Amino acid sequence: MTQQIPGTPSTEPELSGVRNFRDVGGLSASDGRRVRSGVLFRSGHLAHATETDTEFLASLKLHTIFDFRNAADRALEGPDVELPGVRNVNIPLSDPADGKEFWRMVRDGDLTQLRALLGEGRAAERMTRSYRQSVLTRTAEHSRVVHALAADSVPALLHCAAGKDRAGVSVAVTLLALGVGREAILADYLESNAPHRRYRIRRSGDTPEARSPEVMELLAPLFDARAEYLTAAFDTIEETWGGVDGYLAGGLGLTPGTLDTLRTRLLV
Repeated sequence: MTQQIPGTPSTEPELSGVRNFRDVGGLSASDGRRVRSGVLFRSGHLAHATETDTEFLASLKLHTIFDFRNAADRALEGPDVELPGVRNVNIPLSDPADGKEFWRMVRDGDLTQLRALLGEGRAAERMTRSYRQSVLTRTAEHSRVVHALAADSVPALLHCAAGKDRAGVSVAVTLLALGVGREAILADYLESNAPHRRYRIRRSGDTPEARSPEVMELLAPLFDARAEYLTAAFDTIEETWGGVDGYLAGGLGLTPGTLDTLRTRLLV
């Protein structure tokens, strides 16, 4: 469960058109401070936000919304709802062509095809690999986000499609830069498994066979937030940069001065 600053009311509403929304405020940093409430939010996409959802989002007085979806995602779901005075920054964290045939099979494949594609641990292996690759190959994008947060971009909302994978890694990177421990970051990440947060699995057709128990079990690793996925990202940081400090400096190019500014903005 995400920690809340004592005496600070939760800013998590009952949003009907936006999945997986939450304030990251309250998480403890290593220096004894906590992530400030009301400055860093995460969610799934905003394309289906209702009028009530939009009113709530506008009340947050956001400076920037970081959308990590690629062009294919945005074509499928639609653009984010427009919020007056809010800067929308699209930083794709996956290629539009990446896995296009794979995701077509997830949506349209029959049981035999899904067994071949996802069975015997292949789905979970794919997810673990994608988290490792996000850390290794998207340092420029993650650096851009963290530098923007240090400069002027808060309050900020970070989201992808489901708010779990691309946003999950980006939020984790930001929290590492703030000095939040791995255990607390992982606990927040796993909140994406709550039934009211989960991304709805898309399948062509509504027949019982299309969503049979075996089909849903095969698909589950793709739509779960699993500790081993984010742990693989953390392990990649250790293996490649020798630890968080090396990653922040060598991977993201964060200077001590920028880190101090970031922490002043986002910690209390």
